[in-house]
Amino acid sequence: MTPAVFFDRDDTLIVDRIYLNDPDQIEYLPDSDTCLKAVMDAGYKIVLVTNQSGVAKGIVDPKNLDEIHRRIDQHYKALGIEICDFLSAPYLTTSDHYYRKPQPGMLREAAEAHGLDLKKSWMVGDRMSDVEAGHRAGCRTILLSDKESPEDSPFAGPEHHVHSLLEVRDAILQAAN
Repeated sequence: MTPAVFFDRDDTLIVDRIYLNDPDQIEYLPDSDTCLKAVMDAGYKIVLVTNQSGVAKGIVDPKNLDEIHRRIDQHYKALGIEICDFLSAPYLTTSDHYYRKPQPGMLREAAEAHGLDLKKSWMVGDRMSDVEAGHRAGCRTILLSDKESPEDSPFAGPEHHVHSLLEVRDAILQAAN
């Protein structure tokens, strides 16, 4: 079984446009390519897992969501980075659906589909709900955020709380050694 790094999408790999519906508005966060390439080269599969309540609210067209993910995939492929899978949870924020983070459904589905070892994997996101999804799936976790604090959350804290994708890279690579 292979380890993976599960990445949230908005404010983790790309700028959060609040219900991004226009594929032309994708903007990558600094060092996202450097981080993804380094963890991929270290033997981790990369999986994107994202809550997308805008679909349930009718703000985000499912076809546009697919196109956004296709373009993100193309962007990283051009840089030699392979994203193993894109999973999204198109449910309202009030939903307790198994696939909507903090539930672990997307991570577990990807693990089963791709033979991923959750105990050796990481969940990286900008919200404590991302961290909790990682914990519930059995992964180690990294909070990449200046907005949320583990101390203010009802969820257990992450293994690392960082402020850049270079720090994400370093935390994962150091733990692998």
